[in-house]
Amino acid sequence: MKVTFLGTGTSQGVPVIACDCTICQSNNLKDNRLRTSVLVQTDATSVVIDSGADFRQQMLRNKVNRLDAVVFTHEHKDHVAGLDDVRAFNYKHQKDMNVYASEQVQVGLKGEFHYAFAKNTHAGIPRFVLNTIDKKSTFKIGDIPFRSVEVKHYKLDVMGYRINDFVYITDASSIDDEQKEKIKGCKVLVLNALRKKKHISHFNLEEAIAMAKELEAETAYFTHISHFMGLHDEVSKELPANMHLAYDGLEIEL
Repeated sequence: MKVTFLGTGTSQGVPVIACDCTICQSNNLKDNRLRTSVLVQTDATSVVIDSGADFRQQMLRNKVNRLDAVVFTHEHKDHVAGLDDVRAFNYKHQKDMNVYASEQVQVGLKGEFHYAFAKNTHAGIPRFVLNTIDKKSTFKIGDIPFRSVEVKHYKLDVMGYRINDFVYITDASSIDDEQKEKIKGCKVLVLNALRKKKHISHFNLEEAIAMAKELEAETAYFTHISHFMGLHDEVSKELPANMHLAYDGLEIEL
């Protein structure tokens, strides 16, 4: 199985529009971050977790020619805004796109993309098959097994996922003990780390490091990174040996 980081940035991406800070002006491509998303692939199956505003660009940049499903973590704009562009896969594969989301997320999708769920639709709109999941769900897409892990994004429920020994969590500020048990001992943990300064609805870097240690992950990658984190190369030097800042285009083989 291969995991590709399609985007590792926060809701505004990096660089931020009209920002002249050192990070946003960096020439290091690892400091350029599209909205957060990953592509999980086997020889038989291809799944994206979250389709943010940069979804089209991410599909083109990574030459994704087949997509079997989109799995959502939550309904915030930076995680759902690009879903309309699954139209290209509808046309290519001549079938509706499987979407896996909680009831809460489906309410958001039906509001955001109301025209796709209307009774009277027309040609050219995206077509979905909604699959309902919750924090207790285990499900399989092709040959990729998913187990839901629910976390808190301040007061909002957000879904993370364990896929064999790989765990993907974004937009978390806390994880309860029951959900931690689903994560412990994984080989690769992906966890959000917004910046160094404390934040109300995201782990900061210190908290993300502490959580990765508590969960006993063999290797941790931090994502959903803002320009307030600092330069990729400089921050990377401060991290424990088994922890890394993820970057757009990073591939992990499991």
